[in-house]
Amino acid sequence: MRQGIDLLFMLFFSSLIQAQPIKLVTLDPGHFHAALVQKSMYTEIDPTVHVYAKAGNDLQLHLDRINNYNTRQSSPTKWNEVIYTGEDFFQKMLKEKKGNLVVLAGNNQLKTDYIHALTKNAFNVLSDKPMAIDALGFEKLKSAFDEAKKNDVLLYDIMTERYEITTQLQKALSMEPSVFGTLDKGSPDDPSVTKISVHHFYKYVSGNVLTRPAWYFDVHQQGSGIVDVTTHLVDLIQWACFPDQIIDYKKNVAILNAEEWNTTITPEEFKTVTKEKEIPSFLKNTVDPEGMLQIKSNGAFTFTINGVHAKVGVTWNYKAPDGAGDTHYSLMRGTKSSLIIKQGKEENYKPTLYIEQRKDNPGFAEKLQLAVDKINKQYPGITLKKNEFGWQLNVPEKYNDGHEAHFAQVMAKYLTYLKEKNMPSWEVPNMLSKYFITTSAKELASKKKS
Repeated sequence: MRQGIDLLFMLFFSSLIQAQPIKLVTLDPGHFHAALVQKSMYTEIDPTVHVYAKAGNDLQLHLDRINNYNTRQSSPTKWNEVIYTGEDFFQKMLKEKKGNLVVLAGNNQLKTDYIHALTKNAFNVLSDKPMAIDALGFEKLKSAFDEAKKNDVLLYDIMTERYEITTQLQKALSMEPSVFGTLDKGSPDDPSVTKISVHHFYKYVSGNVLTRPAWYFDVHQQGSGIVDVTTHLVDLIQWACFPDQIIDYKKNVAILNAEEWNTTITPEEFKTVTKEKEIPSFLKNTVDPEGMLQIKSNGAFTFTINGVHAKVGVTWNYKAPDGAGDTHYSLMRGTKSSLIIKQGKEENYKPTLYIEQRKDNPGFAEKLQLAVDKINKQYPGITLKKNEFGWQLNVPEKYNDGHEAHFAQVMAKYLTYLKEKNMPSWEVPNMLSKYFITTSAKELASKKKS
């Protein structure tokens, strides 16, 4: 009888905890992604958010963005930001424990240390990428996942690109054997999977020109390009090419080649995008004899997962051509067709998915149409269009919700994992695999230069 009462009490107490709202903490915000998480409201999250950070421009820019969301004409948010700016802000946050979910998006120099301390102190953590920028950081991240498991909290990174419509459609078609066949193994010189991303320091966010913090140009604080945006690209390869599979970085992964190179930024361009009057001392070593900043923001590497050869690359330019923005190229080559996302001038800089038949396959067009009909059950309105190389998918504009909208989708998924305790078993090992790949590529590229 007593055991039955104890069990009922435990079940009641557990349900009471789950019914309590999530209380958000923002720690040391320095990247605009910290604000984009709050561009929407969530019924599960208390509108009062505690922010711990040093006083300064990074914090003010973050608060300005939140205020813009709170005061916008259409669907304004209702966040109440409670600010602490003492020098001991991190220790204060750990001691006060005003929330149970910490959002991290900022300077990456201390991010992995933050993550480790937070999981050790039983905070749930939703972190912007990258969660580690070097081999030492990867070892700390491994320990942080151990702490999260021990303390029954959830550590997760913000992988927005999984929610981009053409990426979702590329994955869906790759799972249709009659159209795609099986994933080609490729070779080191001719990978079967390629993802290339082009980004820009000068860009618009939430309708305004983005102010970059000066530290964003310091590879010791931000991380070099080979460990930053590539996090998304490796994630997409694992997620799309090996869906629902656990990837063991000790057994299933090998880094083949890696390189990194500079983007040249003029002092005027730097001052325009940072609003700084002078180049700070920590960037003096990036200034070449002509007075230009040489920022190691570009990188590329090839690797294998389960014997499949893949390549990722990222390039940073200062500013995009008129009418353009950040762009994405993605190839998945199957034995029957190649699925290619392009986002160039011919596509009006909008991601477009192409299907190119690789060999004779009687009735291929009909099989492709059947696959698209199947996809239409989830995404109504998508149609096929023939072109000189094969076919392209026409996607209704309603599905092109944009990069900023994907942050709310990531948060919604994360909140489901918190509530239902149903995060897939492959997520944690594949996060570890992802950061092993990026940080190992960084190590290999550094050795090649030395």
